[in-house]
Amino acid sequence: MKRVRVKPSKSQSFVGMIGGAVFVIIGFSIIPMMGMFGIFWTIMAIAIAGMHAYNYFTDKGVASWEIDVESNHQGVNREEDFEAKLRKLNRLKEDGLITDSEFEKKRADIMRSEW
Repeated sequence: MKRVRVKPSKSQSFVGMIGGAVFVIIGFSIIPMMGMFGIFWTIMAIAIAGMHAYNYFTDKGVASWEIDVESNHQGVNREEDFEAKLRKLNRLKEDGLITDSEFEKKRADIMRSEW
């Protein structure tokens, strides 16, 4: 299982950074009037603007979500998977479970999909 981090796009981060900067400016203007609330407002606005600036200016960024993704091959080498398909198909032909024409058709399908 692989964990994938999903972060906002550059444009979303840019808008969030600008919006956060506006709220920082508002925060500095209301600190004298609002006291502790103004200080809290400004700290939160700085945090929001900083997070969005980090997402905008770096490739890492802060993830909005983390998603677990399962692989279809679950660690099986693609070449080994290809070989296993051909061996299984050959075994079906040798056991008489499929005809020569069915074998050739399925073999062509496997060759086309793998290469």
